Amino acid sequence: MRTIKHWIDGTEVDGAGPVTPVHDPATGAVVAELATADQGVVDAAVAAARTAQRAWAATSLARRTEILFRMRELVVANTDELARVISAEHGKTVDDAIGEIGRGRETLDFACGINQANKGEFSADASTGVDVHSLRQPVGVVAGITPFNFPVMVPMWMHPVAIATGNAFILKPSERDPSAANFVARLYAEAGLPDGVFQVVHGGKDTVDALLAHPGIAAVSFVGSTPIARYVQQVGVANGKRVQALGGANNHAVVMPDADFEFAAAQISAGAFGSAGQRCMAVPVAVAVGGAAEPLVAALKAEAEKITVGPGSDPATDMGPVITAQARERVIRSATDAIEAGAGVVVDGRGVTVPGHENGYFVGPTLLDNVTPEMSAYREEIFGPLLTVLRVADLDEALDLVNASPFGNGSAIFTNSGEAARRYSHGVEAGMVGVNVPIPTPVAYYSFGGWKDSLFGDHHAHGPEAVRFYTRNKVITTRWPHRDSQVEASMSFPSTTD
Repeated sequence: MRTIKHWIDGTEVDGAGPVTPVHDPATGAVVAELATADQGVVDAAVAAARTAQRAWAATSLARRTEILFRMRELVVANTDELARVISAEHGKTVDDAIGEIGRGRETLDFACGINQANKGEFSADASTGVDVHSLRQPVGVVAGITPFNFPVMVPMWMHPVAIATGNAFILKPSERDPSAANFVARLYAEAGLPDGVFQVVHGGKDTVDALLAHPGIAAVSFVGSTPIARYVQQVGVANGKRVQALGGANNHAVVMPDADFEFAAAQISAGAFGSAGQRCMAVPVAVAVGGAAEPLVAALKAEAEKITVGPGSDPATDMGPVITAQARERVIRSATDAIEAGAGVVVDGRGVTVPGHENGYFVGPTLLDNVTPEMSAYREEIFGPLLTVLRVADLDEALDLVNASPFGNGSAIFTNSGEAARRYSHGVEAGMVGVNVPIPTPVAYYSFGGWKDSLFGDHHAHGPEAVRFYTRNKVITTRWPHRDSQVEASMSFPSTTD
């Protein structure tokens, strides 16, 4: 049985905590054992990071970006192999994993140009003979706690920018699919990143708590469910850390009567059922406005019935399994409860089995119509291939429905009306909005993050806000008087008009 170890100070290290199993979601079989970290392992990682970070922060920007460019080349060269590693433990298709790596690589691209993004400012003669300039400096050792659904992309929202700005980074990936993190660590080593600047510690809640409480860690980035995001933010701040904690979502796609229904249905189905619905930017809710309902539901049904369910390693598969048996049961229970409460079944994926993979965690695409806001299938973040359709009379009612949600991650509208698109984009309470785009995840030189219970902390992920999160601003005021001149000091408060 393969054992997945920690990556500390440039080498694999055994865990001192309990060993936990790693499953293949397509078969239910145990494929590896994961070494988990105790306090001693976390202490060793932080100690190595603190030592490495001091030298790394003093390394020139030219040298840092040279290593990041080399890392980017290695990610490109190893994309296929890394995608297979993701698919084997997550269950998503290899093509989906390749897409994930590509989107994560965008943040590497941004980090390669950190020279521009991390520039300070300069003002000459702010006062007589006095200049003022600002610069941004790294915060020190930072940690990233990341979810199972994107084992490469979400960590890449964090570590390239953190490292480019001079920090050392400790990654705690999900224990569900941990191998990709070690793969990335080896690529960084091959790229020439000094030992200790990027490290991986594995584990569950005990490891998370050790990171949140450790005095040697200055900042923590997190992506996961809302209850855990709230916990991470509260505990991290209580321990004096900067925290950006991205929580859950229940993203709505509003479809207007003037929309192209076939186009909208294809896009929404991809957003709802891609990666078995296990995306924080998935689209689990379609809001049909007025006369859009009947043609939209018919088009969604046609799209859902096209989808081939199977193991992610099969090129014929469109949608793989969910991550665990418990996740499978949650999706089935939510759909069943909604049906018993009066929702209409359009496509029922609860009984799907895949020949040769009878023990896999499969749920087929499931489409429910006439769902109401009171049903748990609507209110909760199901995180599976369950798409619910709610019907409203007009755009105002759609906005009221969406804005009543406690989540505010992303939202989309499908319409041919510029007026409706603009009104929705400006009026919806969400951090990211798509117009005829189902998953409005921004490119890496913008920042990613939601509103309300989808974000705890002040900073969004990647892009300019990541630079601000991983650095501290310093302002330096300078005077260089001529050695022969006399500059008198005043006991009064200094004025820049002098």
